[in-house]
Amino acid sequence: MMHASASVRPAARHVSTAAPTTSLRRQPGQAIQHHAHRRCVRAFAAQPGPIVQPGPPPAVALVTFTRKGAAKPSDLTDPDAHEVGIVEGGQWLWPIPRSKYPRGMTQLVAAMHAAGGTDGLDPVDLLERERAGDPIPLTQVDLLAPIPNPPSLVCVGKNYLEHVGEVDTHMPGISKTAPPALPIIFTKAPTAVTGPGGGIVFPAGVTHEVDYEGELGVVIGKGGKAIAKEDAFDHVFGYTVINDVTARDVQKRHQQWYLGKSFDGFAPCGPWIVPKRALVDSAGGCDPQKLLIGTTVNGDRRQGSDTGQMIFDIRTLIETVSRCMTLRPGDIIATGTPAGVGAGMDPKGWLKVGDVCEVTVSGVGTLSNPVVDWQ
Repeated sequence: MMHASASVRPAARHVSTAAPTTSLRRQPGQAIQHHAHRRCVRAFAAQPGPIVQPGPPPAVALVTFTRKGAAKPSDLTDPDAHEVGIVEGGQWLWPIPRSKYPRGMTQLVAAMHAAGGTDGLDPVDLLERERAGDPIPLTQVDLLAPIPNPPSLVCVGKNYLEHVGEVDTHMPGISKTAPPALPIIFTKAPTAVTGPGGGIVFPAGVTHEVDYEGELGVVIGKGGKAIAKEDAFDHVFGYTVINDVTARDVQKRHQQWYLGKSFDGFAPCGPWIVPKRALVDSAGGCDPQKLLIGTTVNGDRRQGSDTGQMIFDIRTLIETVSRCMTLRPGDIIATGTPAGVGAGMDPKGWLKVGDVCEVTVSGVGTLSNPVVDWQ
């Protein structure tokens, strides 16, 4: 999970960060998209391998939080029920006064995106713009989903080649043996969102097949319609981690994915949002198509891949979605899951009450959630 300590207070007006070396104008992942249809699809069972590590904490990240010891609000989606702030180096939190962004994280993201322009704010400039007063140790707060009530939570199905053959949904036009010709787009209810440590609620009596799907989440900073692929990253503010939890039997029973993916607690998100200029990829640049992604259940490796293996890259997803719907600041696009889901294992690797599921995206962080009873 994300680690925070309070050993050394940050020096005034200073933040260390690796300088981005990869242009956001690149078109990552195209090789996979061009050649995926010539590769065979096979079923996948979880295999031993290294567990993906998050790497050093991001230089800066945006969080939504409540203070430890404070009364728990009944509605965490109400902006008055929580605070927003900036975490520096994974340790120190600079709270932002509610009066500055009364609508919470969505308003903060839109304002920071507008201030940063096409390329986004440099991490140093971001801190200089927003921090004031004294920071507090991150250990003194409880993190919530960074956007507790996103305007839209748009998801992508079967977007990693080896995942294509793991789940058979029997839906018209969706093959278990061939990669999709176009992105498979669906949504989850915003009420499914929960934060770091929030419970994945097991709906006893409704499903027996609760599954995990670790994913990279793309946070939109500037709205738009009919966004061209080459302009896609102009609309991206940053990145987070998503677990697209799914009730497989409900998903198949209704022949439509919305219900099986929208139970309360079925969209863990967090632990924070990493602005695009603060992202550090596996090559030292800031390319979101060069990140490792993995999932563990009770510490056992289930998924392990990298975002360069997407069939349809982030640019293509933004272009595709925005042709049909207007994207808004705070919208989240979950970009699909790699192979290794419970449905693809033999025997099946369904989640059960008491399990702890952790999704890690390198350069972003680790999202950890327990599976709890539906009460």
